[in-house]
Amino acid sequence: LHLAESGGGLVQPGGSLRLSCSGSGGTFSRYAVAWFRQGPGKEREFVSAISYLSMPTTTPYYADSVKGRFAISRDNAKSTVYLQMNSLKPEDAAVYTCAAKTSPFLGTGPDEYNYWGQGAQVTVSS
Repeated sequence: LHLAESGGGLVQPGGSLRLSCSGSGGTFSRYAVAWFRQGPGKEREFVSAISYLSMPTTTPYYADSVKGRFAISRDNAKSTVYLQMNSLKPEDAAVYTCAAKTSPFLGTGPDEYNYWGQGAQVTVSS
């Protein structure tokens, strides 16, 4: 599976951006997808994840730092997962990377995901 992110850019604090993660070379609808980010001088951290199954144990999951501001969704017909980011803060600035795995159960550890995109830069600055 090949993943490609798009939608990054420069936004002012309080603004919004929508990132897209497009998949190819596999049955995208059978992959759980997560977003991770890595800011300057920081370790990579989990942001959000979405499964391909709708069960109580596979509801979309968010890091506490983005809960209520970010929303993850997917359109399997377009083989794309979206990350809508609202009320952006300077501390949200990072390279955002999507990752995928075949298990439907969500996790926050990078090692759980087998396929990775190249990343998209998000800059939050006035």
